[in-house]
Amino acid sequence: MTTETAPLTPPLAASPFGRTATAMVTPFTADSTLDAVGAQQLAVHLVDEGGCDALVLSGTTGESPTTSDAEKETLLRAVVEAVGDRARITAGVGTSDTRHSAALARSAERAGAHGLLVVTPYYSRPTQEAVAHHLRTVADATGLPVLLYDIPGRTATALTAETLLRLAEHPRIAGVKDCGNDPLKTAKVLAATGLAYYAGSDEQILTLRALGGSGCISTAGNVAPRAVCAVLDAYDAGATAEAARRQLALTSLIEAVTGSETPGTVAAKALLRHLGLPAGPVRGPLLDADDRLTSRLVDALRTALDRTADAARGTAVPAAARAAVPG
Repeated sequence: MTTETAPLTPPLAASPFGRTATAMVTPFTADSTLDAVGAQQLAVHLVDEGGCDALVLSGTTGESPTTSDAEKETLLRAVVEAVGDRARITAGVGTSDTRHSAALARSAERAGAHGLLVVTPYYSRPTQEAVAHHLRTVADATGLPVLLYDIPGRTATALTAETLLRLAEHPRIAGVKDCGNDPLKTAKVLAATGLAYYAGSDEQILTLRALGGSGCISTAGNVAPRAVCAVLDAYDAGATAEAARRQLALTSLIEAVTGSETPGTVAAKALLRHLGLPAGPVRGPLLDADDRLTSRLVDALRTALDRTADAARGTAVPAAARAAVPG
C-alpha cells in the first residue's frame, strides 16, 4: 500500500502576495459608477467566507483599462479598510506609460496596498531592454514588493527568461503572475531565482504549485473561492490525488469563465449577479452577458461544484459552496 507524503511547497511567509488570491472584479452601480460599498462587501465575502488570503485589484478582471486613477485609489482604500490585515492586497498599476505607472504605484502605496502588480507595457511593443527599464523604474518608485505580470497574449510582449533572471536581482521585484503559457521558461526561472510564482491561468493552479509556485491569482475565485482554495489546501496537506481531483473538477467553470471567447470579467460579473453578490455591469467596450450566456455560465458553475463535492468525497466545504448557487 502506498501513502501520499507532504509535497515540498514554499511557506506562506516566502511571499508578500499571499497564496490564494482572487483577481477581484470592480463592482459598479447600475449607472456604471464605482460601487465602493459593493467592493467592500465582495472583498469581505471572498476573504471571510471564501477563504482567500489575498486579493488583486485593478487587474484585467478588475477592468483597469476603463477605470480612472481616482477610481482605482478609491477602490483600493475601500477594500483595505474592509479587510484590514486579513488579506494581502495587491494593486494593479501597470500601463503602457512608464511615468503613469510610477505615479499609480505611488498612489497605491499611499492608499495602503501591500504590493503592486505591474504588467509589461502593451501596444508599443518595446524591446526587452526597454521592458526591463520600465519595470525597474516602477519598482524604484515605491518601497512595495512588485509582482510582474507576464501575459503576452494581451500585451504582445513576453518577458523572456533572460529578462526575468535580470529583473529578479532587483530588491523589490518579488514575484511573477504567470500567464505566459511557456512552462519551460517558468521552470528555468523558478529553478534559478527566488521569485514567487503565481498561476494566472486557473487551469495551471495545481501544476505550478507542484513545481514550487507560491499560489494562484484566480478569476474563477470570484464565484467559487472555496473550491479554488481547496485545490491548494489538499496539495499542501499532502493529499495530491485529491488535489488533482479538485483541480479537474473545476474544468467546466474554468473553461466557461476564462477559456472561451467570453472575457473573464463578463463571465465573472454575470455569475456574481446570479449569486446576488456585488458586481453590476461591465463598462464598454465590454458587453454584459445576455440571459442565454448567463444560463450556460450558471450550468458550468453548478457542474464544477457538483464535481468538486464528489472529488472531496463528502467534505463539507464544497457542498456548502454548491448550496450557494441559486436555482
